[in-house]
Amino acid sequence: MNKYITLRTRAGKLSFLVEKRTIVVLLILLVLLTVFLVAGLSVGSTLISPLEVIRHLLGAGNEDYTYIIDTLRLPRMMLAMLVGAALGVSGLILQGMIRNPLGSPDIIGVTGGASVAAVIFITYFAGTFSIDWLPVAAIAGAACISALIYLLAWKSGVTPIRLVLIGIGMAAAMSAMTTMMMVLGDTVSTTQAYLWLTGSVYGAKWDDVYAMLPWVLVFIPFSLFFARTANAQEMGDHVAAGLGVKVQLHRFALLFISVALAGSAVAYAGGISFVGLLAPHISRKLVGRSFGSLVPVSALIGGMIVLLADVVARTAFLPSDLPAGIFVSGIGAPFFIYLLFRNRHQ
Repeated sequence: MNKYITLRTRAGKLSFLVEKRTIVVLLILLVLLTVFLVAGLSVGSTLISPLEVIRHLLGAGNEDYTYIIDTLRLPRMMLAMLVGAALGVSGLILQGMIRNPLGSPDIIGVTGGASVAAVIFITYFAGTFSIDWLPVAAIAGAACISALIYLLAWKSGVTPIRLVLIGIGMAAAMSAMTTMMMVLGDTVSTTQAYLWLTGSVYGAKWDDVYAMLPWVLVFIPFSLFFARTANAQEMGDHVAAGLGVKVQLHRFALLFISVALAGSAVAYAGGISFVGLLAPHISRKLVGRSFGSLVPVSALIGGMIVLLADVVARTAFLPSDLPAGIFVSGIGAPFFIYLLFRNRHQ
């Protein structure tokens, strides 16, 4: 029995194989995501029937719930899904590129660069510029630190081991700088920076969703163009080069995509950790190691992780509304320790 489905354009110039298992997994994940979305819109300080939520989404609901669903809950949940999808695919790219199961944007310094830039903006420039410029500062910080890591790792090319070691060192340095600025800053700035660093989509607006959406819609599909390259690079640089892959050029392109996704996610949701670590590992358990299959699955699983974490964060301790990053870290930190233990001899 054939395990693959062949998809071709009408002209026949473009074709690719899709595993039937991947399609089944994607359909199941889409159904689960829809269920979680409806459930999340239903719960909160005001309980709404799931049937009423469905009717509202179809345009036939009670107008009494319009403000709660359309203004308070739906944009927040949409942003959580987009942020989780971006972090999941960013982590997938890094793990494949550096061939290390511990790779993720927060561990190799990308998130740290965004955090430093954001804290600098909050501490020193929030009174001068509008807070709407915070995402721009965070993305710029992620890009600058990533470029610095890449340059420091360059020695007749960039090898995965140099990239990850320098990235871990830069992550530690960025963490130290962030802590120092928070200690030296005033109470108001420190409190705001601390909440941002914890990671939250609290107060998300439709403008945030529309600003985050292009990053996901552009860079996640763009990563699929490097599916064959990513699969070849997992076998080692020499094998990939022997297969005709321009290793350094494609590695730079993949790193650029990963930084763009991670930087935009951190810019709009703060320092949510471990999503880029968890989502790719769960995806590999479901669909194997093919990069083309892992990209959409990692995006959906990452979106579900942040979505569920935010729903728990805003409902479990009512009337308090906690940052979603707390609950993601509560799962991610033990999983990280488990990975360290499992790979201690490798």
